[in-house]
Amino acid sequence: MKIHIIVSLIVLSACFFYDLSKVELLVITLTITMVLLAEMINTAVECAIDSTTNYYHPLAKIAKNVAAGAVLITAINSVLVGYIIFGDRLMPFTFIVIRKVKDSNPYMIFLSLVIVSLATVIVKAIFGEGTPLKGGMPSGHSAIAFSIATTIALLTEDPTVIILSYIMAFIVAQSRVDSEVHSILEVLVGGIFGSLLTLLIFKIL
Repeated sequence: MKIHIIVSLIVLSACFFYDLSKVELLVITLTITMVLLAEMINTAVECAIDSTTNYYHPLAKIAKNVAAGAVLITAINSVLVGYIIFGDRLMPFTFIVIRKVKDSNPYMIFLSLVIVSLATVIVKAIFGEGTPLKGGMPSGHSAIAFSIATTIALLTEDPTVIILSYIMAFIVAQSRVDSEVHSILEVLVGGIFGSLLTLLIFKIL
């Protein structure tokens, strides 16, 4: 819910900078409401099951998975709505960044990875959790993986290469959760941090 609210505030804040129609604003608010409601229902289902079942039951598992699936569907829908509404408006910025990356010195790519790595270690130190190479907020592996994927996405125009790059980044992030080194939140923050910082570096430098 914290993640949903933060993203909602970012999207709603972006609405002030773009000339959106009443219909677009209505679609955005309804989409945000759907995601929040789905998360609330998911939480209610999980709490109800946990309060009445203290042992493994296959039906309880199905109920929890279906409720979580509802949240996933609304989240995917929100990404699609955001792309349709903001895609064309963000396109000029995207082209500027891509052009800067393609015209930059190849060493800039490695420099950006070094900056992302150092920034991640600094943030880890600020949160004071885990070690520079393991655990803590945010996930360093996820930050670097998504930084590389974002760089590849900026360097190539091949959709297959871009999709495969981000799939690999997701696999890296998932491996950190499966190995119980990081939580889902730490991995999510790491991925967003790595991607946005990479875009910022190429935009500025």
